[in-house]
Amino acid sequence: MRYISFLLVFVALIFNISKLNAQNSILQYDFKKGQVFDIIFLTTKPDTKEKLQSYFKNVFPVAEANGYHNLKGFGLGETMQGNYQPGSMIFGYWNGHKDRSEFLKIIEEKMPDFHIERRAIWSTFDLTYYVLKEDLSFEIDTEKYNVLTTYWANDIKDFKSFEKLLRQKTKAKGGNIKLSLKEGNSPFGYYHNPDLLLVTEWESEADFRKFYDENVQMDHSSVKHVNQIKFK
Repeated sequence: MRYISFLLVFVALIFNISKLNAQNSILQYDFKKGQVFDIIFLTTKPDTKEKLQSYFKNVFPVAEANGYHNLKGFGLGETMQGNYQPGSMIFGYWNGHKDRSEFLKIIEEKMPDFHIERRAIWSTFDLTYYVLKEDLSFEIDTEKYNVLTTYWANDIKDFKSFEKLLRQKTKAKGGNIKLSLKEGNSPFGYYHNPDLLLVTEWESEADFRKFYDENVQMDHSSVKHVNQIKFK
């Protein structure tokens, strides 16, 4: 009887640990209407550790005092479509658009070499921000096969048909679109503003590849450019 009780406790413990590990792999993001969602694409130059420390020490307190919230981002791996290969994708948000605009004015006054410092640290620093017209919630499971895809349209009307078919093929092949964003903005000097940004979750790389084979064969006449990058 004691053995059976011990076995049940052991099984329950293993189950709870597995459940906890599964939960730990899921990152939840929640935003409110009116907040500003920043997505930054970075490639850090080598031998910039001291410059990074100085940058964070000087810039982050000013940003946070102005309503900025840094969030968990992701390393980016292989580029499967397009010619863009940033090293990471960083998430953050501002309490409102006014806060975001005022930060740039304040930091440029406090640090006249603010943009120069950025260029000294990052060979890629591209930013798209989205002023949220409604609440936004999504989650990313880091144990799944996640893919970022960004599209620029030749013609928005024709692109809508392409997007509709793209979503149908994604669903049919087992993909789950976790994040879909449009109508972004980019500050001067940091331009990266796709007409559609998608983060898609797949159970495995093999499942994604089945979709990919059909995706690249689609009629892309309405597409000006595409970048498709897997998460690390």
